Amino acid sequence: MTDATQVKPDAFKVACSSCNLRELCLPVGLARPDLERLDALVATRRSVARGDMLFRAGDAFQSLYAVRTGFFKTCVSSEDGRDQVTGFQMAGELLGLDGISNDRHSCDAVALEDSQVCIIPYGQLESLSREFTDLQHQFHKIMSREIVRDHGVMLLLGSMRAEERLAAFLMNLTQRLQARGFSASSLILRMTREEIGSYLGLKLETVSRTFSKFQDDGLLEVKQRHIRIIDQDGLQQLINGAHC
Repeated sequence: MTDATQVKPDAFKVACSSCNLRELCLPVGLARPDLERLDALVATRRSVARGDMLFRAGDAFQSLYAVRTGFFKTCVSSEDGRDQVTGFQMAGELLGLDGISNDRHSCDAVALEDSQVCIIPYGQLESLSREFTDLQHQFHKIMSREIVRDHGVMLLLGSMRAEERLAAFLMNLTQRLQARGFSASSLILRMTREEIGSYLGLKLETVSRTFSKFQDDGLLEVKQRHIRIIDQDGLQQLINGAHC
């Protein structure tokens, strides 16, 4: 926590300088006056209940959102009315980058559990980034990371079998959770199997059958949404086999 004299008794005030996720979404090493200006920029946070939308496709783009707690999915509606999941975001990751190009959001962002986000007004972020090269550099890194992740999804959908897709998804998820201090081998899936299937381009039955096969093969222990990875090397070999 910051000094008591600096913290106002406002439940929606949040300080970047004292947030334990700052290394994931903001640059480390800013001088104290710069951190205070950053704190002033990210001055509010918003609670989003499970199942509620943070923003919808077509909404005017005004802010980026750093996930402080909880889990989100982004999705777009296809012509036949079905939702296509385009990503899953967890604490320390940004939502809203899709709105930068056209000043309108191109997808829906839905909370998969009760969540909180820090609101970052984009116009002010741009102004501040021009002054602080560290902040600008970090923002470019975040955007680059999103591009790389999109390329990874294209690889999943274009060249991998069902087993390889699910293995890659689980390994990516555990690596991201591990970076946040969680277990590298045990996780609770915040998304349904149907949502995983939508993201990976697989039918629900295929996802369920593949989870069962992984358990039968001794790769995972599956108890509904509780997953324990038993053989990480085995999962990695499946992924490596897709690149051979």
